[in-house]
Amino acid sequence: MSEISTKPYLLRAIYEWCTDNGYTPYLAAAVDARTMVPREFVKNGEIVLNISFTATSGLKMENDFVNFHARFGGVSREISIPVDNVVAIYARENGQGMAFEIVPQRDEEHAEEGKPGLSLAAVPTDEADPAGEDAGDPDGNGNPPKKGGRPTLTRIK
Repeated sequence: MSEISTKPYLLRAIYEWCTDNGYTPYLAAAVDARTMVPREFVKNGEIVLNISFTATSGLKMENDFVNFHARFGGVSREISIPVDNVVAIYARENGQGMAFEIVPQRDEEHAEEGKPGLSLAAVPTDEADPAGEDAGDPDGNGNPPKKGGRPTLTRIK
C-alpha cells in the first residue's frame, strides 16, 4: 500500500485556519482534462476559486479530489479538482497560505505520444480574482503592491 500524500491534509488545515480567523479561503488550481471547472474562467491554464462556506455548497476536500458546487453568473456548477492539480490555498485578505509544486501528470491525449501532460507550478499574481478585483497589481504598473495594498502570494524556492 502506498503512502497517502500530505497535500490533502495541508489543504484541509489551511482551509480550517482561514475560516477560524474569518478569512476567505481561495484555491488556485492547474486545469487539465481531469479538472471540472467552468472553462470561461480559466486563465493561462489555471483557475482561482473562492472556496468559502458562503461561496460553495457541499464542499468535500478528500484525499484525491476537491468537490463542491458554486454559482457562476447565477448558474450552479459542479466543480471537481484533483488534489494533484492544486497550486495553492490562501487567505484572500492577507495572502497567507501555502503553495505547492505541481507534478506533471500524464493525460490521455499525451499518454499515447509518451509526453507528460501540461504542468503549471506558480500562482499568477497579475490576474483578476474571481470577485473581479485585481489581486496582484493594484496600480497596473507591473510593480508589487505598496505597503497597505492588496496582498499577493509568491512562490519561494
